[in-house]
Amino acid sequence: MRCPYCGSLDSQVKDSRPSEDHAAIRRRRVCPDCGGRFTTFERVQLREITVVKRNGKRAPFDRDKLARSIEVALRKRQVDPERVERLINGVVRQLESQGEGEVSSEDIGELVMEGLKSLDDIAYVRFASVYKNFREAKEFGALIHELEAKPGETVDPDGDID
Repeated sequence: MRCPYCGSLDSQVKDSRPSEDHAAIRRRRVCPDCGGRFTTFERVQLREITVVKRNGKRAPFDRDKLARSIEVALRKRQVDPERVERLINGVVRQLESQGEGEVSSEDIGELVMEGLKSLDDIAYVRFASVYKNFREAKEFGALIHELEAKPGETVDPDGDID
């Protein structure tokens, strides 16, 4: 494992233990060259997933990028980090279990929105505003009305509940 401080390709594992949810192995490492200490996580990856972006470009799926986008939506919100980790793991598991080697960025966005909706309404609105590229305030209003709608009710594009 490359040292993040000096770039050395050699590091020693000092301690290994399962993470809180037992979905990963947490390893404490030390670099023999500079003495720097750092932590790595080892996770099971069932298959390689390629993300097909809106512009048609393809990129390897990056779990850390997914986690960062969820963390941005949850910034300054009081949400248990364990629940956030479960959301991230759930999205990754759903993507891996679809059986597809390629997945669209829209599908990932929908899975994240679904998870955030049950986790935190504010984070859901934040994420949706970027994901759906809102340009006007009424689009926020329609999304908020959708959150307030009871099961079975529909919201028309103007934000009115039917």
